[in-house]
Amino acid sequence: MMHTLAITVQQRPEVLERVLRVTRHRGFTVTNMQMRLLDDASMALDMQVQAERAIELLSNQLDKLIDVTHCEVLTQASAKQRAHA
Repeated sequence: MMHTLAITVQQRPEVLERVLRVTRHRGFTVTNMQMRLLDDASMALDMQVQAERAIELLSNQLDKLIDVTHCEVLTQASAKQRAHA
């Protein structure tokens, strides 16, 4: 099952490694990822993942990371709308 996460993180060199490590350890496969720098020294990371596991297993763990300031699971409709914006 495909899921889309909208994650906001602090701009630090190690933050992407931490996010990807948690994703891999929780058994999810990243299928698409887009990142953009924001004006307030943070980064927006849109990530599509695939797994048969509940997405809350991943989103709750990502929320616990010190560099993650926001983690939201997008519905399929909001993910499509965000991709076309």
